[in-house]
Amino acid sequence: MTENPFGGLMGGGEGGFDMNALLQQAQQMQSDLQQAQAELAETPVEGTVAGGAVSVTVNGVGELLAVNLKVGEFDGSDADQLADLGDMIVAAYRDAKASADAMASARLGPLAGGFGG
Repeated sequence: MTENPFGGLMGGGEGGFDMNALLQQAQQMQSDLQQAQAELAETPVEGTVAGGAVSVTVNGVGELLAVNLKVGEFDGSDADQLADLGDMIVAAYRDAKASADAMASARLGPLAGGFGG
């Protein structure tokens, strides 16, 4: 006979579910998920382009926290360089966001899996 995957949730009578155990497990999973999300919101992730000429910092949930430009790399009076700068900021953000997403997936994956995805 195969092992019952709900064995830890079974009550003592008539083979029914122990609803209190099920509710406690769901509450613990929700608490763990909320804690992980809070930790991600506090974790900085950096993205860079052009050898570090432009870097951005996001938190683990992808919110932009800072943009840093290396001194002397850009001429603020040159329209083409400013347009390039805008593109580089976007690229650095995408780099940081991809890293933040990977970190969040690794951290939340096991927890979110308990909720069906």
